[in-house]
Amino acid sequence: MAQEHIIFECTQCKNRNHSSTKNKKKNPDKLELKKFCHVCRKHTLHKEIK
Repeated sequence: MAQEHIIFECTQCKNRNHSSTKNKKKNPDKLELKKFCHVCRKHTLHKEIK
């Protein structure tokens, strides 16, 4: 199965609050997206974790 579930973690407060799917064959490197963190109450950089 190429599509796998991933979890995003806020780089400032370390809260794991977003999830998504991605194709690991096409995108083997980790994703970094700016998303809204509900704990920090602002848009912060979120990195993919295992």
